[in-house]
Amino acid sequence: MNSARTTSDAPLDADAVLEALDPEQREVARALSGPVRVLAGAGTGKTRALTHRIAHGALAGAWQPTQVLAVTFTARAAAEMRTRLRDLGVPGVQARTFHAAALRQLQYFWPQAVGGALPPLVEHKAGLVAQAASRLRLRVDRAAVRDLSAEVEWAKVGMLTPDAYPEEARRRGRPAPAGLDHLAAARVMRGYEEVKTDRGVIDFEDVLLLTVGVLEERADVARAVRQQYRHLVVDEYQDVSGLQQRLLELWLGERDDLCVVGDASQTIYSFAGADPRHLLDFDRRHPGTRTVRLVRDYRSTPQVVALANGLLDRAPRAATRARVELVAQRPAGPAPEFWENADDDAEAARVAAWVADLLAQGHAASEVAVLFRTNSQSEPLEQALAARGIGYLLRGGERFFARKEVRDAVLLLRGAARSDDGAQPLGAVVRDVLSGAGWAERAPEGSGAVRERWESLQALVALADDVAAARPDDRLPQLVAELDERAAAQHAPTVEGVTLASLHAAKGLEWDTVVLVGLSEGLMPISFAADDADAVEEERRLLYVGVTRARERLVCSWTLSRTPGGRASRKPSRFLDGLRPASAADAARGAGARGGTRAERKRRGAQLSRCRTCGEPLTTAAARKTGRCESCPATYDEATFEALREWRSRTAAEAKVPAYVVFTDATLVAVAEARPAATADLAGIAGIGPAKLERYGEAVLAVLAGDAPAPPDGPAEHP
Repeated sequence: MNSARTTSDAPLDADAVLEALDPEQREVARALSGPVRVLAGAGTGKTRALTHRIAHGALAGAWQPTQVLAVTFTARAAAEMRTRLRDLGVPGVQARTFHAAALRQLQYFWPQAVGGALPPLVEHKAGLVAQAASRLRLRVDRAAVRDLSAEVEWAKVGMLTPDAYPEEARRRGRPAPAGLDHLAAARVMRGYEEVKTDRGVIDFEDVLLLTVGVLEERADVARAVRQQYRHLVVDEYQDVSGLQQRLLELWLGERDDLCVVGDASQTIYSFAGADPRHLLDFDRRHPGTRTVRLVRDYRSTPQVVALANGLLDRAPRAATRARVELVAQRPAGPAPEFWENADDDAEAARVAAWVADLLAQGHAASEVAVLFRTNSQSEPLEQALAARGIGYLLRGGERFFARKEVRDAVLLLRGAARSDDGAQPLGAVVRDVLSGAGWAERAPEGSGAVRERWESLQALVALADDVAAARPDDRLPQLVAELDERAAAQHAPTVEGVTLASLHAAKGLEWDTVVLVGLSEGLMPISFAADDADAVEEERRLLYVGVTRARERLVCSWTLSRTPGGRASRKPSRFLDGLRPASAADAARGAGARGGTRAERKRRGAQLSRCRTCGEPLTTAAARKTGRCESCPATYDEATFEALREWRSRTAAEAKVPAYVVFTDATLVAVAEARPAATADLAGIAGIGPAKLERYGEAVLAVLAGDAPAPPDGPAEHP
């Protein structure tokens, strides 16, 4: 896909913005009015579609940029959206998180709606929760305080009072936190609110609750907000909570100019109150909704996409409602690898050795990620990477802009910005300034604090180069302003080093190479989810998010034991069944399980199907039907396939049914590639059952023989 920004300095117009999009993205960008729902699969360019939609509306004169409110879930995503819109020539759009947008409104309207100054915002609940528990004479450790804090958040985003919490939590089957019962947890919640009142502070959930309260009670305030924001866009809509949905409804009022974008297959925050039903039922709440599906995956290779699709193919039908099946757009890449390891230490050593080989081949460490289910799994990986001198970044550690060397560097750049006369390119100026802070052209040898310091400064140099390439007229003052904006949004530039992160923390990110470790039962799905069907499916979606982070290379790894010499009692994750090559142990288990129901035998047979061209497992229904991977070249004669399509079209028209009712495209491809010469051969093709064989068999064989019969004179009966 072409970049939206042209090579000239001329500003973009509305048509030029559309030229950079694929057909489905263009449909989104052109849908400038009425309710719009975009079902966007991983890697399909949803942020591109959203920003170009906003830019198209503004440049076409249909919208005023300052009257657009684009809401997303992380400050980083909001900052990226603002940057893209600025590059498209549309500054002034308010792109914020729900909390940031609500806080801005609350600060503005609080003096007239309530009076006085808005109470201070407390960022962390732990101290207040611990004090509330202490008042109740409950002994709680740090882990219990963390769990209770999370439960407070869950109750508040669900708009549950402490009195209503116990019954609703039990109704939803939610375990009580920290070893307490639901009534005791409710007492802690009530005490937490009292501690906040005593200290005169509010928390992040209060920001949303108070904004909802003001908008509900003050019609003049609601009218002013709706007058200001006439066009609403919500990204990651599958993660909206009940409280956020209520706030969105109040922003919208009686209007219908709302565009929501989401992917139900990436709902992984139900524990925090996210409810994908807002996305799934959007068209029911908003009659006349236009739904657009973004299915073209520009991120990952066909091999990675096939594995991702296969993972969801095996989910219960009810769990994949409104699912988007991805269609790969990139060239073929290496097949995903599946590793079985003796124990966690052996797995970490293997990962480190494999990554070292990648780096030796010239691959960038910043384009490699190792992802895991729980943060406790990172320790052996950290040790193994450090033993090989490989730098790594632990997401969730010290924030980039909080590092001393970064703060010092920004101060130096701010001072130099006052005297930047534009005589040198931006990148050269930044290099000169940061040389005084310890940056050099060559990275220092080895690892440790010196290397980490250099990597932080190098990230600032690389960012300066990126800014200069995107906006050639920008100088040091503009770069400093961007750094300030990124610091506020915690939108860190890329730092050179292998990323270690949990699957939840990896959401919204991507790398060339991804290694998924610990894919054993008990870790994926996590043990406490094993007895809850809905929780298991959320674990499947979490693994799907992990798989779709990879652009080119993907490794799925598991261990048989936790510690060296331990009992090999672990089994590979159930989610890998039918996707990974069968081992000898699997074959032995399969030989002893040839019985079962017909459906079970059919499912096992489908899981063992392999491509007749490359031998890889077939992971989608369409691939199993044709007998080859979607990325492998077709082997049918084009004229034969077109003759079959023409016959199907005539037959469907005469029967007054859609063409797929006769045969799907995948079945036609399978017929064209197999070229069966007899009815018995035709019966062996997936998708042709006894009824269709009797109805269409002779006609299909006639088409293949080159003497297709003429269509009947009268209308055919409905099949």
